[in-house]
Amino acid sequence: MEQLQEGTDVLFILMGAIMVLAMHAGFAFLEVGTVQAKNQVNALSKIMSDFAVSTIAYFFIGFYIAYGVNFFSGAPVLELKHGYELVKFFFLLTFAAAIPAIISGGIAERAKFYPQLLASALLVGLVYPFFEGMAWHGNFGMQDLLSSLFGAEFHDFAGSIVVHAMGGWIALAAVLLLGPRAGRYRKDGSMTSHPPSSIPFLSLGAWILTVGWFGFNVMSAQTVDAVSGLVAANSLMAMVGGILAALVAGNKDPGFLHNGPLAGLVAVCAGSDLMHPLGALVTGAVAGGLFVWTFTLTQNKWRIDDVLGVWPLHGLCGLWGGIAAGIFGLQALGGIGGVTFAAQVAGSLIGVAVALIGGFVVYGVIKVTMGIRLTDEEQWQGADLTIHRITAEPDYNRGEV
Repeated sequence: MEQLQEGTDVLFILMGAIMVLAMHAGFAFLEVGTVQAKNQVNALSKIMSDFAVSTIAYFFIGFYIAYGVNFFSGAPVLELKHGYELVKFFFLLTFAAAIPAIISGGIAERAKFYPQLLASALLVGLVYPFFEGMAWHGNFGMQDLLSSLFGAEFHDFAGSIVVHAMGGWIALAAVLLLGPRAGRYRKDGSMTSHPPSSIPFLSLGAWILTVGWFGFNVMSAQTVDAVSGLVAANSLMAMVGGILAALVAGNKDPGFLHNGPLAGLVAVCAGSDLMHPLGALVTGAVAGGLFVWTFTLTQNKWRIDDVLGVWPLHGLCGLWGGIAAGIFGLQALGGIGGVTFAAQVAGSLIGVAVALIGGFVVYGVIKVTMGIRLTDEEQWQGADLTIHRITAEPDYNRGEV
């Protein structure tokens, strides 16, 4: 019976890892559909390359920093419990690799290729697991401190703060250091519009992410005996809340509409195992409206050229989600309890601080030493031709040999 339980747990978390791995195709197509056609190949290439670099960095460094586990034992040791630690690593790697995938959308169309790969390695190997270990493994006594001060530990079931806010706030640092795309904002105060290049690709990316998110959230239980249908229902309600809010606030704009479910799902991650479905619905709806409002502010008023709006979507909606777990997770509002509002605020702000400091340090050093920005001429030509020497749809005569 124990062998069956162990094998079932391995299969359960492996299926979660595969679902979250598939979400990286969603990140890719969301970016492909949003950027200009001359940068589509670069978007696809970044997501694929970033995942490979993230795997190496997390396998050799990041997982050890977060959990104190390494894989330098012989294969017979690694295979114990049907190799559960290995598939747990795979599952958590897909979370870690989401950090550069999130950042990719913010810095799209003007970032150099290899410096970004180096940044991905440093972030996934050092910065992300630093806070991941604090939140999910009790490193550095953060959880003990918050529990003693505020009556509960910081609760983030599936990563509103650990994954999404971290990725979004690191992206903000990268976007600010990189600067806006060439010609985006003119000296006379006007700006150049860059509408999405492919609404179908954007929609495809949003749907892939939405479906995979149920592996992201539900499988965060990590064992079969801990799985909860409440997490699935809350994810569903937050998703539709985000859709409806973005639909109304964005006045039927398809870009806003398709980011609505993502905003809701980002926000519900932290408290998806605690909230009543009605609380999850409100959490998602607030996130959908928050995304539309802050995306418009960042682009039009604050002149922050965050191409996919990853700081509003992941950074701000993730921050809201960490705090919302301390509101709708309370028993007084129909939740399961075991959280406090103060602990959620404090833990969320610590995560934001680590992300901002880490982002400015990593991208600041790379900017000074290697440079991180394509020239204006290279941006005009497009990252596809500049970096990869091919466009998404090469124009050639098929009859020629």
